[in-house]
Amino acid sequence: MIFGLILAGGIGSRMGADMPKQYLEIGGKPIIVHTLEHFLEYENFEKIIVLCPKEWIGYTKDIIRDKCSENKATDIEIIAGGDSRNETIMNGIAYIEKNYGIDGETIIVTHDAARPFINKRILSENIEKAVKYGAVTTAVSAVDTILKCDNGIINDIPDRSNMYQCQTPQTFHAKQLKELYLKLTDKEREILTDASKILVLSGKKVAIVNGERTNIKITYKEDMIFAESILKSMIS
Repeated sequence: MIFGLILAGGIGSRMGADMPKQYLEIGGKPIIVHTLEHFLEYENFEKIIVLCPKEWIGYTKDIIRDKCSENKATDIEIIAGGDSRNETIMNGIAYIEKNYGIDGETIIVTHDAARPFINKRILSENIEKAVKYGAVTTAVSAVDTILKCDNGIINDIPDRSNMYQCQTPQTFHAKQLKELYLKLTDKEREILTDASKILVLSGKKVAIVNGERTNIKITYKEDMIFAESILKSMIS
């Protein structure tokens, strides 16, 4: 079974808005709805699970009911996320385990709600490579020179040809990720904010799927301008 986990736990502090960024509108629809529409186009998901702050569950249900087609909205379930990204993912796995069961073949495709320009090619390749390797992260090759610094002073300039910028989706075998997460100490859980790093540090292979430059994460006010431009180019 394959499940989509839409991570909508952010509060949008860097955006400076009066609501979490995933609920702001581009093209007349909330960002999260654009994201969900792309996931709904992919037919292999058993369910799509949105994980958002507990106090926003009702609002999330309302906009999905209002903005998503009625027959598709039934494929979406909304539950509370956790205090961190990885806790949110674990909440999703726990929900799947309780309601559907998990085994070594259960796959979760985790994606930022604020990345509304995901496409079917990226989703398909995530799942294909997750079946083969066990874990996948979406990434694009670094365009700019990467600087490694210590207290504001450059101490290394890595070879850019080996550098990638991480995006989402990140796709995992749910049972394996849960087992590795439960082995972490509290301090490790605090430090390891990226789920794929849990596998890397455990000696597991994590494959890369080529992302898209348009698969941006809307984080700052100016990103809304970029998002509107991308949306217009996709429609025209």
